[in-house]
Amino acid sequence: MNKPLRRIAIFCGLLIVALLLRDNWIQYVKADSLNARTENRRIEIERYAHQRGDIIVDGKAVTGSTETQGSDFKYKRTWKDGPMWAPVTGYASQAFGATQLENLNDSILTGNDDRLFFDRTLSMFTGEKKQGGNVVTTLNADAQKAAYEGLGKKKGAVAALDPKTGAILAMASTPSYDPSTFAGNSTTTDSKNYTKLKDDKNEPLLNRALRQTYPPGSAFKVVTASAALENGLYDSVDTPTRSPLPWRLPLSTHDLPNEGNLPCKNATLVKALEVSCNTVFGKIGADLGDDKMRAEAEKFGFNSEQFTPTRSNASVFSKDMDKAQTALSSIGQFNTSATPLQMAMVASAVANDGTLMKPYMVDRLTAPNLDTVAKTDPEKQSEPLSKEHAQMVQKMMEGVVENGTGGNAKIPGVTVGGKTGTAQNGINNSGNPYAWFISYAKTAQGSPVAVAVVVEDSDASRQDISGGGLAAPIAKDVMNAVINSKK
Repeated sequence: MNKPLRRIAIFCGLLIVALLLRDNWIQYVKADSLNARTENRRIEIERYAHQRGDIIVDGKAVTGSTETQGSDFKYKRTWKDGPMWAPVTGYASQAFGATQLENLNDSILTGNDDRLFFDRTLSMFTGEKKQGGNVVTTLNADAQKAAYEGLGKKKGAVAALDPKTGAILAMASTPSYDPSTFAGNSTTTDSKNYTKLKDDKNEPLLNRALRQTYPPGSAFKVVTASAALENGLYDSVDTPTRSPLPWRLPLSTHDLPNEGNLPCKNATLVKALEVSCNTVFGKIGADLGDDKMRAEAEKFGFNSEQFTPTRSNASVFSKDMDKAQTALSSIGQFNTSATPLQMAMVASAVANDGTLMKPYMVDRLTAPNLDTVAKTDPEKQSEPLSKEHAQMVQKMMEGVVENGTGGNAKIPGVTVGGKTGTAQNGINNSGNPYAWFISYAKTAQGSPVAVAVVVEDSDASRQDISGGGLAAPIAKDVMNAVINSKK
């Protein structure tokens, strides 16, 4: 071969090598980033070319798929009782993406997850259409219905847990929304509906059970009582506390008031929780100090985000507070704030003899053929109380329901422990207060449910807003639903 031809051959060979390298770079190294590009419409078309897998509650799908009209996206998501389940499922929209379980488990639901590779490969040979897998939740349909209907037109949230496992049994938030109204990509309907929801001042898209923190008010006194026992400030819940009346806030010229003429002077912890003595629990916080109070709150989950797997905002118990600020924080005011999930965790740990189980709402993920590809095992998160102290706090909470402010949560034949809370809202307490109730139910088989309810706003007049009046009946219905479903 003469020299010019040899040079041409070498040059062409180099071009072929460069082409092969570039082709492999694009196909293997850059594939994921190219697939993720919003301009790559073929990926989106394929994504919606088959029915999405379902989210399952009590063995039944609460989601579905339907064929679209006038779009190259063949299928869009549907929901059954969308407003009731939206705080659990989130939404999956062709135009606006996905949230919560729909987002976190998107690869399973679309069928693109690597764990479904065998199913996808098998379908190539069998000729079956590609299908998404399913997300099987821990939710209890009856409890969810009781929570959602109990809230009704009120603005608020409910979270319910199984104390033994941490499984989330109910998670309701109102006002809510129907994800089906913007599941497509129509600019005239879906975009209009989504924008209306996004601009609504009542924030229906907000999951208040996980993403909204509120001052917990007197419901937080359960944590303060736990701190008193765990730190040896008091050895018994039946002996008088060292609580003068009136009690002057440290570093202040003001006394800490109680809500009325209550028998709080040197009250036992049992009596103090029954009638909700600010002076007793405020003084406990001041006596223990910020470090010990905060350490106990953090054992219950405060100051940390929770992942269920949907993220929950961190509840707050501040650091570096003086004695007066710590006293106010110890009765659920000042900077203290909590999500409904967090307060359900408090009740759950007490009910479970002091052991807090990590909250979760996905039991397992399944392939289209229903084979399990992943399962959640219950996991211990912390131990805020010893068994002995937890049972003391149970006695206190059960006294609240039997003899105190939580009477509206009584269930015949069932032992119920609870704590009410009415938390200040707004500058100088100018807004309607938040009504709280946390509780658990206990049967001969153990404690199947712990609940937290917060009512942020309602039609009730200010003087009629209380945790016992507004929130306790909702908690009672949720607990009843769980108990009845296990019979």
